[in-house]
Amino acid sequence: MVHAPTLTPTTEESGPQPVRRARLRRRRGEELTKVLFVAPAALAMLALFGYPVVKNLLMSVQDYTLRTFFTGQAPWVGLRNYTTVVKDHLFSQAMVNTALFTIGSIAFQFGIGLALALFFRRRFPLGGVLRSLLLLPWLLPLIVSSATWRSILEQDSGILNRTLMGLGIVNDPVPWLNSPSVALIAVIGVNIWIGIPFNVTLLYSGLAEIPVELYEAGQLDGATGWRGFRYITWPNLRAVASVLLVLGVVYTIKVLDIILGLTGGGPANATQTLATQSYQRSFVDFKFGQGAALSNILIAISLAFAILYLRTTRRAVDE
Repeated sequence: MVHAPTLTPTTEESGPQPVRRARLRRRRGEELTKVLFVAPAALAMLALFGYPVVKNLLMSVQDYTLRTFFTGQAPWVGLRNYTTVVKDHLFSQAMVNTALFTIGSIAFQFGIGLALALFFRRRFPLGGVLRSLLLLPWLLPLIVSSATWRSILEQDSGILNRTLMGLGIVNDPVPWLNSPSVALIAVIGVNIWIGIPFNVTLLYSGLAEIPVELYEAGQLDGATGWRGFRYITWPNLRAVASVLLVLGVVYTIKVLDIILGLTGGGPANATQTLATQSYQRSFVDFKFGQGAALSNILIAISLAFAILYLRTTRRAVDE
């Protein structure tokens, strides 16, 4: 009687298991490697951004003053710091100035930056040199820029007033930094000058990514000049423009150096913003809890713009 060959279960069942274990170990090793690569950046984010934000939130609900540094005691006050700063008579004026400062700066920075980006897209001699020189305002420290512009805008000895009077445009010196009705406009103008290079750089990069073939095809359909910008340039530049506008709002809404260097929030609080109020409450009046409350309001406004941008972008992608 011939018996059929029997196979031992060990060779069939245990054979693939070492392969599975090796794959599992390799997969775990890859995941651990990914975590180790991300861990330093995550720790840096927690240390440099997470801890300050949490500490700021805690300070805003405490009576955190200069005495706290000596006694170590900061009594819990809840939302009292927020109600105090909101009910202050300067808060509404600071909100309006912050809105005017942000909207005015962003609108002109983006408009002038887009015009210059379109201009520099055309090839002409020394175009690269001029584009490099345009970055100079962006590279200078803000304190240096503020000091330079303060000397330019001086009422009696500033070069701007001397030039305007020499050309016969004005008869008397303009109090650029000393008049409540003009100071905010002057500060916005300086911030526009500083922010133009950032807008030109990003918009020029976005324009460079648009294929030339689209313009060549558009010329056949009559899409030239303004029509070419409307139907070809702007649709392809919209993603870059949206990112630029959101970043501009987030950066501009917390501008402090320029205002402190030019006017210090004056005259007559005409250039007071939420950022300058937060600075004065914290480092002039030493009411750190109220200063933290104001800075948290700024963070909330910036976060609202970021969420609005993400929702708009997601809706555009879905469509």
